[in-house]
Amino acid sequence: MNDAPETASVFAPTVRRAVASPAISLIPLAAVLVAVPYIVPSYQEVLLTYGLIMGIAALGFNLLLGYTGLLSFGHAAFFGTAAYVAGFLVKYLHLATMEGFLVAGVGACVVLALLFGVVCVRYTRIFFAILTLALSQVLWGLALKYFWITGGTDGLRIPTPSLLGGLLAPSGDKLLFLSRAYYYYVLAVFGLCLGAVWLIVHSPFGKALQAIRDNETRARFVGIPVPRYRLIAFVVSGALTGLAGVLWAPLNGLVTPDVLYWPFSGEIVFMTVLGGFQSFAGPILGAVVYTYLKSYAIGVTTYWQALLGLTLVVLVRVMPSGLIGVLSRLGRREREVP
Repeated sequence: MNDAPETASVFAPTVRRAVASPAISLIPLAAVLVAVPYIVPSYQEVLLTYGLIMGIAALGFNLLLGYTGLLSFGHAAFFGTAAYVAGFLVKYLHLATMEGFLVAGVGACVVLALLFGVVCVRYTRIFFAILTLALSQVLWGLALKYFWITGGTDGLRIPTPSLLGGLLAPSGDKLLFLSRAYYYYVLAVFGLCLGAVWLIVHSPFGKALQAIRDNETRARFVGIPVPRYRLIAFVVSGALTGLAGVLWAPLNGLVTPDVLYWPFSGEIVFMTVLGGFQSFAGPILGAVVYTYLKSYAIGVTTYWQALLGLTLVVLVRVMPSGLIGVLSRLGRREREVP
């Protein structure tokens, strides 16, 4: 009669293998990332730090786009809000600890995502995209209008914060601190986010999100509370994007309204599509590649936006399934070669 324990014992090894196999395969990559500060120049380390931060943002965004089927053009709202919260803590409370930034920034984004989500998750497709865009533009307008609070176009300066409750304080060489201590800090947070999102998408909740994405009507029929699950996904996505914004703020050193403007949301969308939003690792790869492409385009010409846009359009046209799709095909081809 009671076959639940037996069923659980049958499926438990399968679940453990599903979690352990990717973790084992990531060990070589993790070793390379840990060794990066000792094998590349400091500037390249800082660029990779930017890439990992944007990878967190893309990871959160893909939970909404790739797994729930909702396209948002307003995720700059969460990224920018978290960055501004860090700036407010420095300007008004004279607080410069990374943990304080994280708690306040992510908390603010959770509240903001709840408010936005209640309005937006009732809709899908273009209606959802336009609503998120409109709400994010409201925040951008407020950041410009209330310049005596936000600094307007001059923005808010953010000093390099202390880490781990003050155990690691900025040294005289700011670049060395950012490329070593801060790099490892971001890498650790990135690893935690990676593991958390992996567990989410492979959990029953994650499977329910994919069911909603594939067939909303059928999901409702089998009893999945679609609006509630979309709201939860939206909040988690906003929190992860806000976490990336908090990490980005001290590395960039300045927060301006541009980080709330719609083109920044477009960048998050584009790096996710560039990597391949129908996969787990694709958005992360797209974020890192986009960061490097943008950096080198700025260094090559003053018309870097046109060069970067043309390059990205070509890449997307040539690789419709994203960078991860190309790598997957190359891997299959290598295995098929006798």
